[in-house]
Amino acid sequence: MKALQGVEGHVEWLDHPEPACDVGQVRIQVAAAGLNRADLLQRAGLYPPPPGASEVLGLECAGVISEVGAGSPWKVGDRVCTLVAGGAMAEQVVVDARHVLPVPEGLSLVQAAGVVEVYTTAWLNLFQLAALRPGEKVLLHAGASGVGSAAIQLCKAFGNPVWVSVGSAERLAYCEGLGAQGGVVRGDGLGGLNDFGPFDVILDPVGAKYAELNLKVIARDGRWVLIGLMGGKDAAIDLAQVLAKRVQLIGSALRTRSDLFKAELLADLGQQVWPLFAEGRLDARIERTFPIADAEEAFNELALNQINGKIVLVVNEGV
Repeated sequence: MKALQGVEGHVEWLDHPEPACDVGQVRIQVAAAGLNRADLLQRAGLYPPPPGASEVLGLECAGVISEVGAGSPWKVGDRVCTLVAGGAMAEQVVVDARHVLPVPEGLSLVQAAGVVEVYTTAWLNLFQLAALRPGEKVLLHAGASGVGSAAIQLCKAFGNPVWVSVGSAERLAYCEGLGAQGGVVRGDGLGGLNDFGPFDVILDPVGAKYAELNLKVIARDGRWVLIGLMGGKDAAIDLAQVLAKRVQLIGSALRTRSDLFKAELLADLGQQVWPLFAEGRLDARIERTFPIADAEEAFNELALNQINGKIVLVVNEGV
């Protein structure tokens, strides 16, 4: 089979051995795969897959099941999407059957390829780890990103007012169109967030650069969930504010979680979130698609930080 692999800072569509399908697994013929910032880091050699995971790029895909291992409830021909620790950007992928969800009602395979990672990330960090309650206020940094787009829609669906920080007025308007109450543009300064806070939960993919700001605008008993380090890893913070406000700082990484944890998380997602697609309350927000032959161009496009929502790589239109 062919698979996308990082080679000296770029990506190549190369021959790769077909994985075996074992007990409790399914083989998926991949139609399309979602592109995420983690893939950029892996291409650059900065984010290797966890031990035992495929070195092939890609954390999510959608397609049709072509083989079912013993003990799996799925059937050949089922249209599904899946979350993996690596290997999604390939003609085939073999996955733990518990990590598979049906394609949400109303979505194509291409659309479904871009929803699993972002909605899983948003659900895990806002509603499970931060235990977000109806009516609590949320701040999303990088609000127009794939995760931000999913998080805004989830907050709207579950009754949580949400504000964002973004890179442009156009991106702020995009977020407001999804349901955000408002926000600030980085170039205009982030101090305007004080007018909207304090925030009960902050979802932060930036890290050090926003640490001081987060402590200023977070509410008492607030939860600050750190999911990325786009703004650096070394920060000096005022621990007196952490104590006084009883702040919980939660570090979160999904890719390295256990198979059982992911299985339980995806089961919860399927019950709590997937029905909202059929109701029209959630959307895939696919901004651009690229054929797998143009994967390098797609990676470079994501690296520009100008995309609203998701980029999806189309692997096989015939699936």
